[in-house]
Amino acid sequence: MAKLGKRLTDSYKKVDREALYSLEGAVSLLKGLPKAKFDETIEIAMNLGIDPRHADQMVRGVVNLPNGTGKTVRVAVFAKGTKADDALAAGADIVGADDLAEKILAGNIDFDRCIASPDMMGVVGKLGKVLGPRGLMPNPKLGTVTPDVAGAVKAAKAGAVEFRAEKTGIVHAGVGKASFSEEALVQNIRAFVDAITRAKPTGAKGQYLLKVSLSSTMGPGLKLDLSTLAATA
Repeated sequence: MAKLGKRLTDSYKKVDREALYSLEGAVSLLKGLPKAKFDETIEIAMNLGIDPRHADQMVRGVVNLPNGTGKTVRVAVFAKGTKADDALAAGADIVGADDLAEKILAGNIDFDRCIASPDMMGVVGKLGKVLGPRGLMPNPKLGTVTPDVAGAVKAAKAGAVEFRAEKTGIVHAGVGKASFSEEALVQNIRAFVDAITRAKPTGAKGQYLLKVSLSSTMGPGLKLDLSTLAATA
């Protein structure tokens, strides 16, 4: 096994890998660990009591984090006419129609979120095999196929986070930066957990939230006490 660097070794010494930390305690500890040379992302991993192979147990949606993600999000929009103008005015980085589709098919995918007006789905539908595997395919359920492209662009830029359960039933997402205040991180995490809780599928039986952990990009993971995650906690 490769030796851990001094920073990570020092971090592990300050963490009890078997303990269950309160949300506030975990955030405070993560912020107090030796820092990397960049502003690390604070990441949450939630193990859910679901089997995503069944259609009635899929967990997928979008949540607006109250304090944003701290990440610069590049947004591409499929729109024409006034909606294209609205998207640009709202801060979209790339706006187009058939020309944008051609760029994507050629492998030029330099954006993090893709939005489309409903009238453009005839063009966008041809891109499913390219955008789908990357999690970029516009979807009405996620608010990325909408006549209000300007509103969708603003939400994406402000910190809207899409989530989707993996085959193993785990949902993973970035919920802020290590430079955020403890209060801001706690608010973001509670908002994310609340969104996952509200997205509980009808086919899920038994315990829904099984395990939740928090970590920084280059740091150890901390197990969370589930009783401290509720928005009213």
